[in-house]
Amino acid sequence: MKKIAFAMEKFSRYAGGAESYAVALALTLIENNWEVHLYGESWDGEPNKAHFHKIHVPKFLPAWLKLLVFAWKHKKMTENENYDVVVGFGNTIFMNFYQSHGGVHQLSTAGKVYAEKSSAARFIKRIIILFSMKHWTRAWIEAAPFRLHPRPKIVAIADMIKNDMVSFFHINPEEIQIIYNGVDAKRFNGEMRRRIRGTLRNQWGVGENDVVFLFVSYDLKKKGIVPLVEAAARLKQTGRKNFKVIIAGGLPYPSLARLITKREVEDKILFTGRVKAIDEFYANSDVFVLPTYYDACSLVVIEAMASGLPAITTSYNGAAGIITDGRNGYVINHPPDARELSDKMNALMDSKQLEAMSKEALLTGPKYSAEKNHKAMMKALDEAAERRK
Repeated sequence: MKKIAFAMEKFSRYAGGAESYAVALALTLIENNWEVHLYGESWDGEPNKAHFHKIHVPKFLPAWLKLLVFAWKHKKMTENENYDVVVGFGNTIFMNFYQSHGGVHQLSTAGKVYAEKSSAARFIKRIIILFSMKHWTRAWIEAAPFRLHPRPKIVAIADMIKNDMVSFFHINPEEIQIIYNGVDAKRFNGEMRRRIRGTLRNQWGVGENDVVFLFVSYDLKKKGIVPLVEAAARLKQTGRKNFKVIIAGGLPYPSLARLITKREVEDKILFTGRVKAIDEFYANSDVFVLPTYYDACSLVVIEAMASGLPAITTSYNGAAGIITDGRNGYVINHPPDARELSDKMNALMDSKQLEAMSKEALLTGPKYSAEKNHKAMMKALDEAAERRK
C-alpha cells in the first residue's frame, strides 16, 4: 500500500476549490488502496479513512509568519516519514510532487491589480504589494519546488499555468505535465436543464425567451464584476431588453451598488447571495460569464460548460484553454473591456448562435470529468512514487 501526504491549511469539501479538490482526490486514492495522510490546521472529517496530522500555527502571528511556520512545521513533520508521495500545493517547501491551484503567485498578483479601475489606484496597489511581507513570503514558498534537487514531479492544471511556470521559473517545458481540472459529470450535464429548467427563472422574473447571463463568485471585484456591469449597461443602451444578469455568491459592496444605480441597470442585475445548489443555477441560465483578472483554472467555467452553457472569460483564466473561441464560448482580452464583453454577450443573444454554441459546450464538459482527472493524477502520483524509490 502506497502512502501519500497532502498539506492544506483547511481540509474541507465545502471550502475553496483547492481544498475541496484535495478532499475528493484523497477519497479516490483511499478507494484505490492508498494510505492518505492530511497535514493541516483543521479538518472536517472527510474522507473518514484518512489520517489527520494537525499543524499548530499560533493565531497571534502576522500573516506572513503564519505562512512560514506552516511550511516549516510541515517539512519537519514529513521529511523523515516513509511517504511514497508528498504533495505540495504551493504552501509547503518539502515535496516530491507539485500541483499549484493558484498559478504563479507574482503573475496572479500582477493580473489582479487591474481590478483597480484608475491608474492611480493601480500604482498605489503595486507599491503596497512591493512592501508586503506576505506577498514575498508566499512567492518564496511557492518557488520551493523549482529550487529542489531532484525536482519534484510537476503538474499544471492548465496550459496557461504551464506557460507561466516556464516563463517565470525558466524551466524546461517537458518537465511539466498538464492535467486539467475536472468536474462531477454525473452532476453537471444537460439532463438537469431538461428536468428542472423554469422554476428559478420564474423566481428571477425572466421569460422563456430571455437570455440569462450567470456570474458565480464571492470575490466580485477580482472576478470582473465591474466590466460586467458596464457591459450590461451597454447592452441595455443598444435597445436589448430580453436579458438578465444573475450574480450568484457575493453581494454588492457600496461602490458597486452606486455604479449599478448610475448605469441604470438595477432591473437587469440580480444578486442572489450564497448558493447551495449551483447546478440548479446552471440549469436555469443560458450563458456563463466570468471576466476574471486572473484564475489558474476556474472550475465554475468547466461546470457551466458541462451543463450546456457557452462561457465567456478572459485570456488570464486557465479554463480558457478548453474554449474554442466562437464555437463553445468566447475568450476576451485582459484586462477585460466592457465594449468587447458586451459584443460577445450580444452575439449570444441570437437564438440560433446560442443554441449552436450550447450544444458545443455540452460536448466539451465530459472531456474534463473528475473521473478522468483522478485517473490521470493517480498515474502521475505512481510515477512520482517510483521515482522516489
